Amino acid sequence: MVKQRLLGKTGFSISEIGLGCWQLGGDWGALNPGQAEDILSAAQQSGVTFWDTADVYGAGDSEEYIGRFNRQHPDPDRVIVTKAGRTAQLYPDHYQRDHLKAAIEQSRERLQVEALDLLQLHCIPFDEIKRGAVFEWLEEFQQEGLIKYYGASVETVEEALYCIHHSNVSTLQIIFNLFRQDPNQELLARAQEANVGIIVRLGLASGLLSGKMSANTKFPTEDHRNFNKDGEAFNVGETFSGLPFNKGVELAEELKRFLPENMTLAQMSLRWLLDHPAVSSVITGASRGEQIKANAEVSSLPPLDDDLHQKLAEFYQTQVRPYVRGSI
Repeated sequence: MVKQRLLGKTGFSISEIGLGCWQLGGDWGALNPGQAEDILSAAQQSGVTFWDTADVYGAGDSEEYIGRFNRQHPDPDRVIVTKAGRTAQLYPDHYQRDHLKAAIEQSRERLQVEALDLLQLHCIPFDEIKRGAVFEWLEEFQQEGLIKYYGASVETVEEALYCIHHSNVSTLQIIFNLFRQDPNQELLARAQEANVGIIVRLGLASGLLSGKMSANTKFPTEDHRNFNKDGEAFNVGETFSGLPFNKGVELAEELKRFLPENMTLAQMSLRWLLDHPAVSSVITGASRGEQIKANAEVSSLPPLDDDLHQKLAEFYQTQVRPYVRGSI
């Protein structure tokens, strides 16, 4: 069974391996209701109780699938978190209190809940974060009972540190993996000091760190790994952690020489993340039940030794970081 960790100031006990639900919106390839239910069922059976979604995933489809499943298969230990801030009504420069409240109301309706467990700002512009009004609105929505807690999903370490120092966020969601190690330099320690839960996304770098991709790997037309591999649609860091695809495949192969005995690259990559105590949960996307089960099993693996951690840090600084594109 997946081990549990506390999610910052929320006090929620959540599975340290979570389920990312971007794929439920069809943004990783076409998906039907039966497939969505199979994915959520596999998460339930594997003890994955932390589910992360957003209102823009499939224009609300992901939230609807989750809301329907949660109503039919309730679990008091399940924590469902969503995000708002990237719909056309808000992004990039229409941030108003009423617009954000309407987005929250729509998410509540699709998820079929009275109050959202956690509402995260969804990579909104840094200028809007610094303006500060959005955090005042979230405080009001919390007092009104629309949301229980709030946090922010951000693109860069700078944005995350700003949120810690200038808001009362309970959580921060960031890109963090063996191909994006910068959060470990300062952010994780600051988050622990402030009791801010860290939610990791792209823990496997859009699948690069599964170790199963090659230069010939093809993705569906509607898959962001096809249309955003060079940042054509949104932040380049959100796909393959900002690495050029072919270089990422090459680096993933090189990482295999560090593998502990009887451990796959995906297992080492997820275990490395869980070895950081500041991390509350690693949200992993999956299109098949067996992927969810395999990811969940990493929770029971022993920590990596200190020598391996040092080698992986050196590999990142010398072999990976020079090729990472976009703000980190």
